[in-house]
Amino acid sequence: MRIMGLDFGSKTVGVAISDPLLVTAQSIETITRKSENKLRQTMARIEELIEEYQVDKIVLGLPKNMNGTEGERVEKTKEFQGMLFRRTGIPIELWDERLTTIAADQVLIESGIRREYRKDYVDAVAASLILQGYLDYLRQEAKESGE
Repeated sequence: MRIMGLDFGSKTVGVAISDPLLVTAQSIETITRKSENKLRQTMARIEELIEEYQVDKIVLGLPKNMNGTEGERVEKTKEFQGMLFRRTGIPIELWDERLTTIAADQVLIESGIRREYRKDYVDAVAASLILQGYLDYLRQEAKESGE
């Protein structure tokens, strides 16, 4: 079993994948599209990655506002979730992604990635942080339930 993590943005989708043991998340790629409403190629690429990595579940970052309210980005993310589920039939769990892009940018700074190249990686790193948070949560839940 593998889980895919997605960071859905207005022009990009960061993609990460778990290892088969569901311990770690690795950044895979950032899918870029020409405009916000052009999702056909994005969906096709996600489907290719699902097939390639034999994904059983998707964790999609939910961009709530800092005060916990839901804005326009949450609405668009939920629409994307519905479209993706209809195309793939794979369960898609929403996961609070507040501050992941900031944390991803910090990881890239600490890694020495130059400013002009960071935008190429930040969404994929954010996706890996979203997925890693979810994997850590699953491990904690299993530990608490005595599995």
